[in-house]
Amino acid sequence: MEGKIEAAENELHNNNGLIKLQQQGKEIQSIHCDDATINEEEMNKISLVRAVVEKQDPSSKEVDDFAIRRFLRARDLDVEKASTMLLKYLKWKKSFVPNGYISPTEIPNEIAHNKMFLQGVDKLGRPIAVVFGGRHMPNKQGGLEEFKRFVVLALDKLCSRTSPGREKFVVIGDLQGFGYSNSDVRAYLGALTILQDCYPERLGKLIVVHVPYIFWTMWKLVYPFIDNNTKKKITFVENKRLTETLLQDIDESQLPDIYGGKMPLVPIHHEA
Repeated sequence: MEGKIEAAENELHNNNGLIKLQQQGKEIQSIHCDDATINEEEMNKISLVRAVVEKQDPSSKEVDDFAIRRFLRARDLDVEKASTMLLKYLKWKKSFVPNGYISPTEIPNEIAHNKMFLQGVDKLGRPIAVVFGGRHMPNKQGGLEEFKRFVVLALDKLCSRTSPGREKFVVIGDLQGFGYSNSDVRAYLGALTILQDCYPERLGKLIVVHVPYIFWTMWKLVYPFIDNNTKKKITFVENKRLTETLLQDIDESQLPDIYGGKMPLVPIHHEA
């Protein structure tokens, strides 16, 4: 198992310097927070994106500068690509989230799995979520669309706890008990698409723990669809170094009690 995790780390990062920092317990040095001040170059490009997008979708006037900056950063500050991405997002939101938010009453089957929880914040002030992959089951009643609505509710909950300059969140993906019945590739690709296309530059880090051998089969199917920016944010943790590794990024007072910390888990749908 340790060999699998090491190989995945190398494949994801392809950067021995970053991995060495993690092994030395200094990973926090490799994490860069968003600046709460928009620089001149970004401001100029934000204005250009606005000019392009507002011509096609007047509702984009409601999108704030920090949101546009996230779309720009997701496309390496390319105005044309960022504009296309933003227009696609606005169209998606109008059709998929017509009320502006997802209500728990719209996702009863997903909530019943009790698979996602909210925590406190990491040492950089980023909100934390814990997701239990072993509790996910293909949704035969609500289908893939209900699962996607669940993903949107969860992402919106996390984003509501961020602020300008602290726009990212952290996810602990716990695969304890993960098996064939949880290998729902269509659902995971759906969640990945929503995250990358509709919530760009929101994920700060994904920490994957309790990784079983069976997971790697699904990983090979999903990996090609993960963009390079997202790949850099994924870390696999060995069981023997679990608490030690998590404490590098998360204070004990904010760490879930199931990992040796002091904070109880709060189901995502219970969070105000």
